[in-house]
Amino acid sequence: MKRSIYIAGGITLATLMPFALQAQTQQTKDTTMTRTVVVEQEYNPNIMDASKVNVLPKVEEPAVVKKKAEYAVTPLPATTIPMGMMSPYLISKMQPNTTPGYIRAGYGNYGNLDVFANYLFRLSDKDKLNVRFQMDGMDGELDMPEEKLTWDAYYYRTRANIDYTHQFSRIDFNLAANFGLSNFNLAPYEPGKQKFTEGDFHIGLKSTDESYPVQFKAETNLMMYNRQNNNTLLFSDALGETQIHTKGVVSGTISDEQTINIGADIRNIFYTKDFKTEDLPVYEDRTTLALNPYYELNNDSWRLHIGANVDFSFGAGKTLRVSPDVTAQYVFSDSYVLYAQATGGKMVNDLRRLERISPYLLPLGTIHDTYEQLNATIGFKASPCTGLWLNLYGGYQDLKDDAFQMQQADEETVDGETAYYQFQDLGFTNSHNVYAGLKISYDYKDIFAFTIDGTYRNWDAKEEYALLLKPAYELKFDATLRPVKGLGIHLGYNYAGREEIKDLGKLSAINNLYAGAEYNVFKGVSVYARLNNLLNQEYQYYLGYPTEGFNFLGGLSFRF
Repeated sequence: MKRSIYIAGGITLATLMPFALQAQTQQTKDTTMTRTVVVEQEYNPNIMDASKVNVLPKVEEPAVVKKKAEYAVTPLPATTIPMGMMSPYLISKMQPNTTPGYIRAGYGNYGNLDVFANYLFRLSDKDKLNVRFQMDGMDGELDMPEEKLTWDAYYYRTRANIDYTHQFSRIDFNLAANFGLSNFNLAPYEPGKQKFTEGDFHIGLKSTDESYPVQFKAETNLMMYNRQNNNTLLFSDALGETQIHTKGVVSGTISDEQTINIGADIRNIFYTKDFKTEDLPVYEDRTTLALNPYYELNNDSWRLHIGANVDFSFGAGKTLRVSPDVTAQYVFSDSYVLYAQATGGKMVNDLRRLERISPYLLPLGTIHDTYEQLNATIGFKASPCTGLWLNLYGGYQDLKDDAFQMQQADEETVDGETAYYQFQDLGFTNSHNVYAGLKISYDYKDIFAFTIDGTYRNWDAKEEYALLLKPAYELKFDATLRPVKGLGIHLGYNYAGREEIKDLGKLSAINNLYAGAEYNVFKGVSVYARLNNLLNQEYQYYLGYPTEGFNFLGGLSFRF
């Protein structure tokens, strides 16, 4: 019944609302020294890699530009969770971007559901309204890891967005509203269900006249989040979070190649609680302030970014933390780049970020914000021939109050009978790692493209349990083939070996081989399919929670 209601509701909304992907801005031919970047907010169907659940090194790809890249920005689509859910793969370069409307619907085994729709209203030359709807989910039986239990699991996530932009002569004005709803159940040994509801309202301004010596971007967001916990063994209570999130940057031009900038990010976070037990955590209202002054130099040979992250916290946590914000890139022989960077900063563990870490968490202790004290990288990037890029890098990362999942066990005695149960809690520790990697990418005339990315990490943490889900080494392969017009074939592989923990062993490695295809049957009508976990492996993205075995999803997409 629950699945039928969700399917009917999703298809009805997708049918009634006209939507579309944004039109792609035509790019001039790139050169080594001048690269134009256009970001289109297409649906990103790829499942987030398991390694990205944890805080991992961020390696910035070197980019050599004389001028700052300009981006076309609309609301980002929601990331599909949980990680093991099925999503289609669509080849973005195949998709024409001249029509304002797009709608897609698909279904698969394990009750996998995919509904997506978008429409761009071009109200005038200066007014654009973008409307988006997305719903995905699953409903099927999963085998619990290391348990002889079958879990009748379901997870449905709905997202709706509306975004309006008006272009004044010197300023862009932007209004947006977003809504999200997640409904899912917990594992058999921690019975119950969860419902997360979120909504936010956004207003922003951005200067567009480059002839002025001072440029700015500013926005403020009212963000609301409600978490309804219904674990029948622990508690049944609601927790609400309200944020006023304001951020902006002001840039002053010294010359054609140099700028001085200062950025600020302020979060005021308030909680409303309705706990029925006294031993649950005290969620502290708090304010965070992040200042980011920096200097930039961009010329034919050098790209320098020199600054600092100064983070204040009022109400909870350490009051002041400082980390570097430095990047240096040097270009020689046209297509060879040496680069180094040292960055850091605060990652606020609000309820939205906790859901990304794991939606199944039931935190029973005080929540701290994670701070990246240092992430230092040195690397070399080269393009020895057209279409081929090599990137060799290594570095070190230091994290304070690194958040991690841990599985707790407890017991309860009622009328002389003892019941044992488990639940997912959240812990914090200091951790660090040394990493090294190599990335190779190649693109041949938009017919064949592939990327191979391998990374090794050596982790250490004060709490050894925190390393259980950390990837010790990763290998990613991704390839796209377009043999004939209108047909795209995709093949990929993701492998992540886990850290071995004394007295706990190690979890099974992530081992996912997947494939997908899309074919344009008629003008504006395409069929798509994706096969996931082709090797039918058993592994976990979230501690104690299984992923789907071999699964598939297919459907139709329309452009109008």
